[in-house]
Amino acid sequence: MTQHTVLLYSDDPEVRDRMRLAIGSRPAADLTVKFVDASTYAEVVRLVDDTDVDLLVLDGEATPGGGLGIARQLKDEITDPPPVVLAIARAADRWLASYARVEGTIMYPLDPVTTGKTVSDLLRSLPVQG
Repeated sequence: MTQHTVLLYSDDPEVRDRMRLAIGSRPAADLTVKFVDASTYAEVVRLVDDTDVDLLVLDGEATPGGGLGIARQLKDEITDPPPVVLAIARAADRWLASYARVEGTIMYPLDPVTTGKTVSDLLRSLPVQG
């Protein structure tokens, strides 16, 4: 079984808790995840720099630093950034997610089946560390 580190970002701790619950510690039979939390852009950057983060789940509705802007900036500034799942409230925001080069989107309210599948599929697509 493979364990991955998933960074959850939102300015709201309740949103991070809902993300954690929707993903679960075992999003698939062959995967386990441990979570690290960030409530500010600076924490996201620090954790990406200092931790082996495999996947970011960003709150597109967070303020003042929205997940969309954070995703775009990380993709522009980091050589090999981890994949990003963006949680959005409006399906129409998918084009913005595409502009920010995120690998996946999930919709609020978070559905555990869809969220777990999105996260699992992206984690399985990562290169195997050896």
